[in-house]
Amino acid sequence: MSKSIFVVISSPSGGGKDTIIAKLMNIFSGSVKLLTTTTRDKRPGDVSGINYNFISKESFEKKIKNNELVEYNNFNGNYYGIEKEILAKTLANNRLVFTNIDVNGRANLKKSGVDHLSIFLLPDSIDVLENRIRERGGVEESELKKRLKIAKKEIKMANKYDYKVVNKEGYLDMAVKEIEKIINKVDKK
Repeated sequence: MSKSIFVVISSPSGGGKDTIIAKLMNIFSGSVKLLTTTTRDKRPGDVSGINYNFISKESFEKKIKNNELVEYNNFNGNYYGIEKEILAKTLANNRLVFTNIDVNGRANLKKSGVDHLSIFLLPDSIDVLENRIRERGGVEESELKKRLKIAKKEIKMANKYDYKVVNKEGYLDMAVKEIEKIINKVDKK
C-alpha cells in the first residue's frame, strides 16, 4: 500500500461491524481501528481507549463548539464522532485504517471531503438482525424496537456506499473474504 486507505464500514446495529473489522485487522498487517469518540454508556467488556474514547456529553459538545471533529452524529440519544487530531495521526502512522460509523456519520464524512472507501454490511433479514441484537444482550425491548426501526432506514441508504456486502448468518468468513478482495482491489489502483 503506497498511501493510507481509510475503510468505513457501516451496518445497522447488530450487523457485525466490529467482528468483521477485528478479523480484517488480523489479515492486513499495518492496520488499525480508528478510535472514535462517544457519549454512550460502556457495554460489558468495553474499554475506554480500545473500543471507543468514552467522554461526557458536555465534553463532546465542547469538541463540537471548538470544531475538533471531522464528523459527528447523534444516534439514539448518544453522540458519536471522529476527532480531527486522532484521524490525522492515525492515517499518518498506519497503512490501513478501519472505522465503523453509521450512515449519517458516513454522509458527514463524505461532505467533509475525507478520502475513504465505504462498505455497507447488509443482514440476511431484519429477523436475523433482531436475533443478533438480542443475543448480544444489554438492550431493553423498547430500545430493540427503536434500533430495528433505525435499521430499516439505514438499509435504504446502502446504495450510497462504494460497496455492499451481505453478512449472511453463519457465513461471517465469506463476508470477510469479500471485503478483503475489495480492499486489495482498491489498493492496486
